[in-house]
Amino acid sequence: MLSNRYVLLATTALAPVLWGTTYLTTTMFLPADRPLLAAFLRALPAGLLLLMLCRRLPRGAWWWKSWVLGVLNIGAFFALLFIAAYRLPGGVAAIVGGLQPLVVALLASRVLHERLSGRVLGSGAAGAFGVSLIVLQSQARLDAIGILAALAGTLCMALGIVLSKKWGQPASLLATTSWQLIAGGLTLLPVLLLIEGISAAPLTATNIAGYVYLSVAGTAFAYVAWFHGIARLPASTIAFLGLLSPIVAILLGWTIAGEHLSLIQIAGIVIVLGSIAAVIVARAPISPHERIHLRGRARYR
Repeated sequence: MLSNRYVLLATTALAPVLWGTTYLTTTMFLPADRPLLAAFLRALPAGLLLLMLCRRLPRGAWWWKSWVLGVLNIGAFFALLFIAAYRLPGGVAAIVGGLQPLVVALLASRVLHERLSGRVLGSGAAGAFGVSLIVLQSQARLDAIGILAALAGTLCMALGIVLSKKWGQPASLLATTSWQLIAGGLTLLPVLLLIEGISAAPLTATNIAGYVYLSVAGTAFAYVAWFHGIARLPASTIAFLGLLSPIVAILLGWTIAGEHLSLIQIAGIVIVLGSIAAVIVARAPISPHERIHLRGRARYR
């Protein structure tokens, strides 16, 4: 039913909404200059928690498939995201990420044979433009390595979405999510040790609270909701929901951190929301089961 579709959209949208709280949580609760530690402590504990709940390991080909998806969706994506964040203003990195719906739509048309419509292309361009209005500052500088990292991160997550959709879920949602989070966390561990090392500074209670929130709510719960949506929604729709993250981040900065919200940023928010609505409000195709149900109802009228 259509109402069930909107419930699914709303639950899936919880993931990017929670991811939008990451910036504020990081600045208010986490130690400075330890982004890879934050990424590692987001991924691995969340994966182990979900594994404890489902108590199931991968089988057969899903050992390597889980690693591939874990690297694309978690490990490489987090690492590239933080490289981009260090070398670029956050606005520039977010704009590159705003191109993700277009990248996903193109990949999905080739790999999943999803229809690449003018509505999707136009909405994708509008969404990227809206994100640029929200986050781009006039003093933004460009850095070649940062741009490449941001582009690679966008491509990683886009490919992760498409492959997750193509390969499906061979076990429960908690199990497949835990496999990816653990694979991504273990992939991040050597990168963390090589680049940041082990800090001698002890974590404070505030730091620990921040890591717990990011791991449980911002990662374990968020990725379960995200992969649940990937299994049931078109890949391009999923990618457009990801544009909610910068909106949530800017609104939290305005309401909690006291940051200024300009008219241009408000216009960007409206454009992004409009681009999302243009894709998700489009009438969903009727499944064969629903078509039979509707014919049965018409027969008895």
